[in-house]
Amino acid sequence: MNQDSNTAPAASEKLQKVLARAGLGSRREMEKAIADGRVRVNNQVATLGDRIEPRDKVTFDERPVALRAEEETPRRVIMYNKPEGELCTRKDPEGRRTVFERLPRLKGERWIAIGRLDINTSGLLLFTTDGELANRLMHPSTQVEREYAVRVMGEVKKEHIVAMVDGVMLEDGPARFTDVQEFGGEGINTWFHVVILEGRNREVRRLWESQGLTVSRLKRVRYGNIFLDKRAKAGEWVELGQEEVDDLATLAGLASRKVPELTPDEKNRWSRDKNKRRPVQAMRKPGMHKNKRR
Repeated sequence: MNQDSNTAPAASEKLQKVLARAGLGSRREMEKAIADGRVRVNNQVATLGDRIEPRDKVTFDERPVALRAEEETPRRVIMYNKPEGELCTRKDPEGRRTVFERLPRLKGERWIAIGRLDINTSGLLLFTTDGELANRLMHPSTQVEREYAVRVMGEVKKEHIVAMVDGVMLEDGPARFTDVQEFGGEGINTWFHVVILEGRNREVRRLWESQGLTVSRLKRVRYGNIFLDKRAKAGEWVELGQEEVDDLATLAGLASRKVPELTPDEKNRWSRDKNKRRPVQAMRKPGMHKNKRR
């Protein structure tokens, strides 16, 4: 185990990066686990800044961690269509439904969410076994586009759109949409598609609220190059293929890695999981209608 420094051996890597690659959580989650004393390296409690080499012995919550080189680590990604009412957390103290309850079970790994959606937002969520991929795609410096379908209550004027594209100051800093397209509507409700480059808490809603307007429906329809499509109905997931996963990796600045085929045991288990976790009907409110992309 080596402390992070300019003299660290070339073969060493940051501990949190290796743990994330092993599928134990995102890099941020692993940093917290290290700070909480849940990780040991060569029988010593690890600290933030530690670097490790392939010969080191690592445990997480007292369980051995299999260290794998980056090129040897398989990469899986699934697309999930989140219904309203589900939480993006692993467990909820109040017993409310979480998105993780619906995902296929893994052995020796865990699904890591690429971004989050609040309880009242539906649509596209991506999950991966590769913590580094999740970290890169969520990091603000990567500038990954997130596209949302938004139903807005109230009269939307041209100056509102201009202000949100130029940028407004929110309580946690400046924010803006990079694109806003109107998709029509009925009565006081109008549908828009908006694009944003960050994933701050309730950012889309807060941008509209800054103009005195209320978001009555919000659904994410795209993350980077992945569009929500008919493969996954509300409450359902689908595993992405090699080409789509490689496109995400390219977007994140990572090399391609093979998407492993499901073993017979995994096929049976995932099939049982899908049958047991039946999809829910998407919650519809009065006035909602379907819109086609231009």
